[in-house]
Amino acid sequence: MIAIIGAGKMGEALLAGLLAQGHAPEDVLVTEPREEHAAELRARHGVETVPAGDAAKRAGTLLLALKPQDMLALLDDLAPHLTREHLVISVAAGLTTAVMENHLSSGVPVVRAMPNTPALMGRGMTAVSGGAFAQAEHLDRAEELLGAVGEVLRVGEQHMDTVTAISGSGPAYFYFIAETMIEAGVAMGMPRATAQRLVGQTITGAAAMLDGSGEHPVVLREAVTSPGGTTAAALRELERHGVRTAFTDAIEAARDRSRALSES
Repeated sequence: MIAIIGAGKMGEALLAGLLAQGHAPEDVLVTEPREEHAAELRARHGVETVPAGDAAKRAGTLLLALKPQDMLALLDDLAPHLTREHLVISVAAGLTTAVMENHLSSGVPVVRAMPNTPALMGRGMTAVSGGAFAQAEHLDRAEELLGAVGEVLRVGEQHMDTVTAISGSGPAYFYFIAETMIEAGVAMGMPRATAQRLVGQTITGAAAMLDGSGEHPVVLREAVTSPGGTTAAALRELERHGVRTAFTDAIEAARDRSRALSES
């Protein structure tokens, strides 16, 4: 049995993905402290909602989908109920497996995962890494479950803060670019709906080419950039304003913040 503890947007996305993948509602428990939302989950998905302690007693795999600042208190509450036969999968940003293991009994396998919000559309990108007691079968299990909402990549935990900065926070960077492009179109007199449609499909198509062509982004960029043309003029302005450096600094700041979450 699987338990999802925390049914916010990511938790419910994982729930919906598991059910769509073929897991029966009676095989999934959900912990959601807000009774109104818990009632909605029961009605919408047909699952049972239970307190976290009961979920730990009944489920062999626990997907913890809480905010980092709430996770350690939850682990302390769950610790008396967890054994080496359980698998704990955390999607909390920043918290290392070592920090989580310190709040559990010795030997409990922990997998750290970093999904992103496109999981809500079944198009997520999740990276996973195992803790000191996680074996290959535990990582296989985590990949199977998280694969319900998109692609899963196994990485060394030393890379997880960078994963958080690139793909965990990454959708926000693209939304920021999209917002800027749309507003530029509106400022030039284009109807907002038209600008949003143009930008949305442009980003979707560009992402599909990057993902499907196998080409390096430099090659794809150069294919759009004619010498002395409109794209070259635009890229020259982006370089003049230091956009490349700004993005690198932003990603480093996100990585550093992810690291700090485990230290606080």
